[in-house]
Amino acid sequence: MKMTTAQVLMECLLEQGVDTVFGYPGGTILNVYDEFELHGYKDKIRHILTAHEQGASHAADGYARSTGKVGVCFATSGPGATNLTTGIATAYMDSSPVVFLTCNVSENLIGKDSFQEVDITGISMPITKYNYLVKEPEELADVIREAFAIARSGRPGPVLIDIAKNVTAAVVDYTPLPLEQHPQHGRLATMLHRTGYELKAPDPDADDIQILLDMIENAEKPLVLVGGGVIRSRGAVPEFRKFAEALDAPVASTIMGGGALPGDHPLFTGMIGMHGSHASNHASAECDLLIAIGCRFSDRVATDPESFAGKAKLVHIDIDRAEIDKNVLTDHHIIGDARRILELLNEKIPRHSYPAWREWVFSHKEIPLIKDEHLHPHEILETIQDVTDGDAIIVTDVGQHQMWSAQYYHFSRPGQLITSGGFGTMGFGLGAAIGASVGNPGKVVVHCTGDGCFRMNCHELCTEEHYDIPVISVIFNNKTLGMVRQWQTLIYGKRYSQTDLDRGPDFVRLAEAYGVSGARVSSQKEFEAVFRKAVESGKSWVIECNIDKDAMVHPMIPGGSQATAFILD
Repeated sequence: MKMTTAQVLMECLLEQGVDTVFGYPGGTILNVYDEFELHGYKDKIRHILTAHEQGASHAADGYARSTGKVGVCFATSGPGATNLTTGIATAYMDSSPVVFLTCNVSENLIGKDSFQEVDITGISMPITKYNYLVKEPEELADVIREAFAIARSGRPGPVLIDIAKNVTAAVVDYTPLPLEQHPQHGRLATMLHRTGYELKAPDPDADDIQILLDMIENAEKPLVLVGGGVIRSRGAVPEFRKFAEALDAPVASTIMGGGALPGDHPLFTGMIGMHGSHASNHASAECDLLIAIGCRFSDRVATDPESFAGKAKLVHIDIDRAEIDKNVLTDHHIIGDARRILELLNEKIPRHSYPAWREWVFSHKEIPLIKDEHLHPHEILETIQDVTDGDAIIVTDVGQHQMWSAQYYHFSRPGQLITSGGFGTMGFGLGAAIGASVGNPGKVVVHCTGDGCFRMNCHELCTEEHYDIPVISVIFNNKTLGMVRQWQTLIYGKRYSQTDLDRGPDFVRLAEAYGVSGARVSSQKEFEAVFRKAVESGKSWVIECNIDKDAMVHPMIPGGSQATAFILD
């Protein structure tokens, strides 16, 4: 059938099962936006207009992480496209499947420094899994099909499609194609073969599985390290829990692995690394076998790669061969999808038990938590846990509140913790919380943030209010850039250069200006009362929590130091 390529784009989104798009219009993408009204796509695909393109990028990312679907984001050319780059990089670093659709100037204007022209494919090349500049109208449908296939396959990640404006006005033949037929369809099948992308990871080598089983049989002090790859792999979490319980060894987690094992599970030692628990870090230093599944061994995990797990045989399981031996050298590795590898391990692994080793690991206690008249970070998270029965989706920005959230809230399922782990994006949280709430109607979504982070994208409160998206923003307000101040206190001789946030706004009045309820609290009792009210209201709230300026994240290991070189106990 004949239709404009702008309409083809919409039909292809429907082929993919897209029900929500986050975006911001502009001149070059107007033909696409016109389709929402012209042919009634607004009744088939919900469009969320954010306050800023960066907010849209984070919202699409939060939607993807919390639902397991591919997120979709629209933006126009020039500054509209470049405003997406932080969000694209955030999704790329955490392997989040998002398709970003931008429109550029018309083909005859490309390369002439035209108004709002930018080479967004060139800019985004290092931070996308794949990207396109579409100049041929007949190619658009298959490009969109390819983009979604690439975004969700293998190690997920963001894909960008940039479309010349004149292409969106062209009339072409469109033939509907059911999603299940896409992998066998002409151009897509050819492209997947040519680039090496596979929609299904190949089965791991059976000999590699047996080698690991033999290593387990010979171990006396094994430790499992779970990362975001287990969260991203569909169906991997039940298999992981089955494996962990059969092995019966301590399990540590990266921040991205939160929810792979319930936070209150008797085998769970907590987060590992720079702000990891004493139990996790001491276990990594003393184990004789470390099995890492779906993690990158970043500098926040393997703070000193040379000494990390120095007494252990190190096994790395990952879908991305490029991650093997990149940051730490392995003794054995298995390439493949985490779910499939765990299935094969579970078919053969006998039940094990290491009571003396577990007892030693869990003998490393954390510092006692303070309880007095002041409001402490752990009390905020414990109250959120209690009031929501541990069922809330927690979305964080980056900094101290992020670490406190990972430490004190017991995540029980994948997609329950949404945070910028790899790129460390301040301002990520509010947009991502909007996306998570849109994708999970009826779930309580709590946005944990700091006063520095909240300033960066607080304008998205207007998006919450307009679309009645019930996000509860909890601001850990210590009137400073808390994590930076912590480093200045411990490492930089208390020289507090440019970290005091001794200025506005008044967050409660700001929320009210956007039509959102706000409150300020200074004690656990006050916080519990307001938080319960916010949850029961089913509306957006901003709760400002006044905490001590020098509250710190315990423990702490300086970068480049060994896993047990705590400078803050």
